[in-house]
Amino acid sequence: MPRKIIIDTDPGQDDAVAILLALGSPQELEVLGIVAVAGNVRVAQNAHNALQILEVAGRTDVPVYVGSERPMRHPLVTAEYVHGSTGLDGPTLPAPVTPLQTQHGVDYIIDTLNAHAAGEITLCCLGPLTNIAMAMVKAPAIVSRIREIVLMGGGCFEGGNITPAAEFNIYVDPEAADVVFRSGVPITQIPLDVSHAMLTTKARVQRFRDIGNRSGVVTAEMLDFFERFDVNKYGWDGGPLHDPCVIAWLLKPDLFKGRQCNVAIETGSELTRGMTVVDYWGVTGRVHNVNYLRSGDSDGFYELLVERISRLP
Repeated sequence: MPRKIIIDTDPGQDDAVAILLALGSPQELEVLGIVAVAGNVRVAQNAHNALQILEVAGRTDVPVYVGSERPMRHPLVTAEYVHGSTGLDGPTLPAPVTPLQTQHGVDYIIDTLNAHAAGEITLCCLGPLTNIAMAMVKAPAIVSRIREIVLMGGGCFEGGNITPAAEFNIYVDPEAADVVFRSGVPITQIPLDVSHAMLTTKARVQRFRDIGNRSGVVTAEMLDFFERFDVNKYGWDGGPLHDPCVIAWLLKPDLFKGRQCNVAIETGSELTRGMTVVDYWGVTGRVHNVNYLRSGDSDGFYELLVERISRLP
């Protein structure tokens, strides 16, 4: 039986590739729904982007919900400077013909968890954690029903990517991240320490284009646009592909290495707000709350991406 997942996301070219990877893996993953959150761009555009990716993949049966418009306590910070004005700059995508769902995304998460057996649904979080935290605050009983949260966010050994200390997804809503990391739900965290090794080299991008299907060409066009910012920033051969690591871990956890440790979220400091404080060496004695991934097999990761995206239209 495939694992039932809800994807909470702010697409984002790398989010879009993660969605395609999940949709290309129906034997392992059943995507119950996609919930948009404010992050890379504003929430309405993120929901629109999710619909466009579902059209590309030929999976308009997957419902898309609009979630939280802003973080829990602070003004929204977005990243058009990375992703372009639409969040999905690069390819020319057709306007979606499938409508958005009318239910609020937070309520969808709550109702879906309550409608399934406890421990049946995994939450795959590709953006700020606002929707998940709001669901936990609004309906605390759902916490014990979540099988696992797998998220892209934070960093330790690589530092941050929006401030010296903070990674974007956590920085946008540290208070939400704090709620989630304190919840007691099993968490697997894919940080910058992993994703910065998953570089979109020219040869890897060309492999997507060479698949010859619509999804492969769109992936290549998205990555051509997406990588330019980080290539200029870091001087690397390509840009890091963050969010697909979440789905890749569910499909092939052996591609990654890490350990159980304690992770806390900094919400008070102006200097390090949004930092994930990772007790990787166990110096505090605090209870382990996260399966923290430290490294991954980049060649195996891209092999998996090409294989699964080749299955799509």
